[in-house]
Amino acid sequence: MLRERIELKKDNEKRIGGANQSLKGGYLMKRRTMDTRKRIFKVFIFAACSALIFSLFLADVSMAKTAKEIDTEVNEALNFFSKHVKGAKEFLNTAKGVLVIPNIVKAGLGVGGQHGEGVMRIGGKTVEYYSVAAGSVGLQIGFQKTNLVLVFRKDEALKKFRAGSGWKAGVDGSVAFIDAGAGKSLDTMNVNDPIVAFLFGQKGLMASAAIEGGKFTKLVR
Repeated sequence: MLRERIELKKDNEKRIGGANQSLKGGYLMKRRTMDTRKRIFKVFIFAACSALIFSLFLADVSMAKTAKEIDTEVNEALNFFSKHVKGAKEFLNTAKGVLVIPNIVKAGLGVGGQHGEGVMRIGGKTVEYYSVAAGSVGLQIGFQKTNLVLVFRKDEALKKFRAGSGWKAGVDGSVAFIDAGAGKSLDTMNVNDPIVAFLFGQKGLMASAAIEGGKFTKLVR
């Protein structure tokens, strides 16, 4: 009789233990399912945000500007440059050629890009139209517009730039950025680089910048 009770008690304990294991397993499975759903939701949100920003960027880029629109924006950029950088007008007058790319659009979420359209001017007159495109990697969200001025100081550098249909910074030639901020004047600086660059936005000249890998391509306008 005592043995039967002991065996019955053991059987009950086994059943309870099995039930507890089943409950625990069900809980863990439910937890894993919820975690998986959370991860999928996060990936979906990230992909949706990326697609939205990228589509807006492409929409801005794909709307090709007319020659008149580009020239107008270039004039505004040059006026801003001359107004905020001492000696800029005299410095540009001594250049062999000046490439101005106004309103370069920069967009990114994880991986973004840069694009802009502008003109090459020689002797103050527009001779060709160009676009610039470059990849960028970062975590900034949104858009940022900047203006780029490339000043060609040597005939050879200008000739090489215009010779092909495309020119890549850092590959086909080097570009030196000039720090003309903090009250400095270009007419007192000793600039010997064949190609120098200035990058600026609405807040003024950027002290440090780079366009390595930026590709410049001739446009038909």
